Formats: sequence, C-alpha cells, structure tokens
Amino acid sequence: MSLKSQRRLASEVMKIGESRVWIDPERIDYVESAITRDEIRKLVKEGVVKALPQKGVSRARARVFHEKRKKGLRKGPGGKSGPARSKISKKQAWINRIRPIRRRLTELKETRAITESAYRKMYDMSESGVFESKAELERYIRTHNLWRKR
Repeated sequence: MSLKSQRRLASEVMKIGESRVWIDPERIDYVESAITRDEIRKLVKEGVVKALPQKGVSRARARVFHEKRKKGLRKGPGGKSGPARSKISKKQAWINRIRPIRRRLTELKETRAITESAYRKMYDMSESGVFESKAELERYIRTHNLWRKR
C-alpha cells in the first residue's frame, strides 16, 4: 500500500513539495486506485488530497529582541558582531581616551606639579592625539623634564 507515485503526482499537480501533500487517511483506497494526473486532480478538488500550509521561520524571538532593543537593552558590545569599529564608534573611542588624559592634566596643574605653560602645551598636544594614554602622558613629562622644581 505505497502511495509514493500518487504523492509525487499530487505534488506536481499542486506545484508543492512531496512533504506538503496530505492524504486523507480514511480514503486511502480511493487514492491508491488513482494512477493518472486527472484522477489526482479530481481527488484534490474533492478534498481527499490537500496541500499542507507552508512552514516558515518564527519571528517571535525577533519581535521580543526588537522590543528590548527599543528600550535600550541588548545594545552592549556583546550584542554586536563584526570588527572593533562596529562594537565601539570612533567618537566613543576618542572620548574614552581623551577624558582621562585631560583629567590628569588638570590634576597636575591644580597640584602645581607642572607649570601653566607646560599644561597648555600638553593640552594642545593631547587634543591633536599625541598621547594614547595617561601613561604615555606621564612618560612625556618625565622624558622632557616638565615636573616643576620645588
């Protein structure tokens, strides 16, 4: 009782895949006797053979993530893929680099560890991106002997 050829014919008639062909289990004997395309078409018309609905990829999870992202969640570096530039913007990288340098310069000026002129010179240098980090700033001060003499 193989309905392989009937299933194949039905899939061709309905222009769907074989796995989507549904055959009424109570009318199998009718289907078994159908051997031509016309007979299969007649069975489709009667509703003995039907096309199952197409399966798709569920958007449920995508909708939930979209809602969370609208609220500002799931936006951290762990939620991003791609190169470093896509994880943290150029501007944000600059902000993260320049703020500690400026803070350290201000601190040195206020504690009178460096002169006003040295402060201004290094502030302008930091603005042009000479110093990559606070450590590099300190190294520059040490090598150029800019510590104020007590």
